[in-house]
Amino acid sequence: MSGCNTDCVEKPIARAFKILGRFVGRHPWCFILLPMFISAGLGGGFYFLADREANGIEEMFTPMNGPAKDERQVVKEYFPQDDSDFSRLRLYTEGTFASLIIVTPAANILTIPAFTKIFDIDSEVKAIEVETFNFSSLCVKKGGVCVSNSIFDIVKTPNATTTTINYPYHGNIFIASEIGGVKLKTGSTEIESAKAIRLFYFLKEDNQTVNTMWLHKFIETTSMMQKEEGVTISYFTSISRDEEFEKSSDSIIPLFSLTYALAITFSITSCIRFDCVRNKVWVATVGVLSAGMAVLSSFGLLLYCGMPFAMTVATAPFLILGIGVDDMFIMISCWQQTQVHGDVEDRMAATYKEAAVSITITTLTDALAFYIGLLTPFGSVQSFCMYTGTAVLFCYLYNITFFGAFLALNGRREKGNRHWLTCMKVPEPEENSEKYNICCVGGAYDHETGKEEPMPINNFFKTYYGPFLTNTWTKGFVILLYAGYLGLSIYGCFHIKEGIDLKNLAADSSYVGSYYDNEDEFFSEYGPNVMVVVTDSEFQYWDESARNGLYLCLQHLEGLSMVSQNMTISWLNEYLTFGNMTNLNLAEENTFKSNLSAFLERSDFIQDVNFTDNKIYASRMFIQTVNLRTAVDEKNMLNELREAANDCPVKLVVYHPAFIYFDQYAVIVSNTIQNIVVATLAMLVISLMLIPNPICSLWVTFAIASVIVGVAGFMSFWDVNLDSVSMINLVICIGFSVDFSAHISYAFVSSNKRTANEKAIDAVYHLGYPIIQGAVSTILGVVALSAAESYIFRTFFKIMFLVILFGVVHGIVFIPVFLSFFGICGAKVGDEEDAGDNPTDNPYQFKQKGNDNVAYENNF
Repeated sequence: MSGCNTDCVEKPIARAFKILGRFVGRHPWCFILLPMFISAGLGGGFYFLADREANGIEEMFTPMNGPAKDERQVVKEYFPQDDSDFSRLRLYTEGTFASLIIVTPAANILTIPAFTKIFDIDSEVKAIEVETFNFSSLCVKKGGVCVSNSIFDIVKTPNATTTTINYPYHGNIFIASEIGGVKLKTGSTEIESAKAIRLFYFLKEDNQTVNTMWLHKFIETTSMMQKEEGVTISYFTSISRDEEFEKSSDSIIPLFSLTYALAITFSITSCIRFDCVRNKVWVATVGVLSAGMAVLSSFGLLLYCGMPFAMTVATAPFLILGIGVDDMFIMISCWQQTQVHGDVEDRMAATYKEAAVSITITTLTDALAFYIGLLTPFGSVQSFCMYTGTAVLFCYLYNITFFGAFLALNGRREKGNRHWLTCMKVPEPEENSEKYNICCVGGAYDHETGKEEPMPINNFFKTYYGPFLTNTWTKGFVILLYAGYLGLSIYGCFHIKEGIDLKNLAADSSYVGSYYDNEDEFFSEYGPNVMVVVTDSEFQYWDESARNGLYLCLQHLEGLSMVSQNMTISWLNEYLTFGNMTNLNLAEENTFKSNLSAFLERSDFIQDVNFTDNKIYASRMFIQTVNLRTAVDEKNMLNELREAANDCPVKLVVYHPAFIYFDQYAVIVSNTIQNIVVATLAMLVISLMLIPNPICSLWVTFAIASVIVGVAGFMSFWDVNLDSVSMINLVICIGFSVDFSAHISYAFVSSNKRTANEKAIDAVYHLGYPIIQGAVSTILGVVALSAAESYIFRTFFKIMFLVILFGVVHGIVFIPVFLSFFGICGAKVGDEEDAGDNPTDNPYQFKQKGNDNVAYENNF
């Protein structure tokens, strides 16, 4: 079975690659020029970049199919907004607004000097003009006048000390959203002191172009107020979140050059030789260029196709650079295993044949992991996964064409024994003399094998590291180390936080952060005022038994831990009270309906009842949430409200505009688990196809699960939440886990050695350095992101660092030790004897049933 496994999959791949390699070696210029023309043509797609940018927070970072969007549509349908009769409480969106939070460093902001300053600030904001429009012409109105801040309806002069203010309600005015950091007088609702005042300026939504200009002017004006004497000012607008999010991507642009410099330096350092002929400096440089062309082509193609370009995609070039050079290392390593005096075409055929399975499995697992990410309902994740997965495929194509063609040209130079820099012919060293000279003598090789000399670091893994790792005491320590790792990881998984803090979508230096901080500090006691919408058009409001059923549902909602019991706003209660005062028999349908319109016109509830053609199609009440201080509180509140609404016999919908963002909590865990399970099963199938032993395939699956648990657990220790950003990286984690574990497992299986310990040593001997090499190149690809000012990019670096770190440790520590306990994973003794009779220089080229199997050279 195992022989069929490998023959059915590997041999056709190897045969096809061998033909391709020979063809590329014969016509290298075609494969250099064609990818360059394709890349240039597809790169034209960047012309559409500005049109494809999708940086809307709601569009990219909230679930596309989130329940709150359906709930919002219900509210929009039944209760359309009216700018001429504005009510902030009744908005189904956030609205178009500007806001200030004014904080005093003193004990109390309710003083004459502070309020004198607040009145001046308010006047200055209202004096802002753009073109011919001032605030009074743009503001929302109620009763024909601009809607004022309630605090100015209570404190009408700067002499705030003479005004008694009750909290949270002053009369029928809810003041808790405008006065923060409140201290009440003992046993009273009267405010003794407060630390902050928040002001809102809402604009009509009929002219968004002018509104945007006014809001920009507001930001410009208030940014110069921040250091007003005696107070500190933070500011925010309805466009701030999206604009600051978009700007945060600018902070990483300078890091691209640093990243490519690091990648080129590392690639050159890894490929440099002190032999002026065997030196592969230019090959390494072209390998980095190939990765850059892959980004240009893939992004350009998708931009042509109209794929939205989310800001999260800006991290992809860093990752692709790391992945791209990995395949380059494989190709170079396989090239070094060929006969130096052979024809270039033959060497290319052998190189491609040896590299076939390795680079194919790497590309397949990485690309598949990304494309599985398209299953998520977050636009930012879908955009990132589509762009990055496509870039991985282009990396693969350009490595076997563009890079391979340059490798062939470099091979022609080496065959002519020409200098790497001047291309001048240099003398070969004598067999028993000094092997090479970096300036004028080169072309040394191992005269026994006819191949290039191996890297000295490989001998370290064979002579020192392998025997040390397979020592009995070392194995015991490794088991204890793994137990500690697993225990910490599981503990961390139970303490991970969910959801993305909206302030983290802006750069660290953004003004948005200080506003959110002040809001959390001074205005978190009272949360959203949630709409409770009765959507049953057949509900009989006049029927006492029906009303009692509705009241029981409202009592259930009010009884929740995060809902205030005595702050519900209900038009129905007020109408019944009105009926009692006027001796109306509201238990009778005609009386109820005939007096309803007049009541609504005289009250503030005109927008709360959809009463059309003598029928109540829908109505709404409001409940006040309290003490939402953390993301967990927001998640629990949302889930409890929806569960209570679903359990109610009356058709209810609960909604607030903030629920659009809270929806991420409802799906983030389930979607992450779904993606991980699907991707892990897919990787298991690939492992079963390419690793000729089912048990070892299960070890690969175990390694994937182990790395994912480790990354998820240690995320909590590094202050990384489980959100749409980290979800991307957990999906990536699966692909990289396979890269490390599958290759080392296959090397163990393929080894010709007899004992399990010898197989483990043999595997790390040939894969230890390539694993380190590939890991370092990937880390260097993203390390510059650690200096970014944006949470998104730093999170990307943190999780990628954990993925690579744990992947490497599993690849060269845990998996070899665990496999050494299970000799059954190796080839049968009979097979080993056959292989021993026909030894090859490549330990992964083994024989089964008389058939030569494909060599599995390096891991990346």
